[in-house]
Amino acid sequence: MQLRRIHHVAIIASDYGRSKAFYTEVLGLRVLAENYRAERDSYKLDLALPDGAQLELFSFPDPPARPSRPEAQGLRHLAFVVPDVAAALAELRARGIATEDVRVDEYTGKRFAFFADPDGLPLELYEA
Repeated sequence: MQLRRIHHVAIIASDYGRSKAFYTEVLGLRVLAENYRAERDSYKLDLALPDGAQLELFSFPDPPARPSRPEAQGLRHLAFVVPDVAAALAELRARGIATEDVRVDEYTGKRFAFFADPDGLPLELYEA
């Protein structure tokens, strides 16, 4: 098997409109397709990431909450590469998004910081 890259990451939102606005307006992801699936009472929004990967945003009626402790088993966070972490954090804070302070990776020396989407999903900005 030869894995080449991540094709997509899927997220189920508690409030589809709020999350759609966050990922398109705050993070600036481009909409590739948006479909309503009547049989599931569910939206599926395909968003483009700059490297060709995609983020899929779903809505489902009454999705159960996921435990979200920082060290809970499962997906820990999504990380996005940015040219300047401090500048990206300033943009988020200007839009009223709470962020953590910049940290430095003890092994790589790279700067990074965390913030969250509207459902509390941890997102990371990583300076490449």
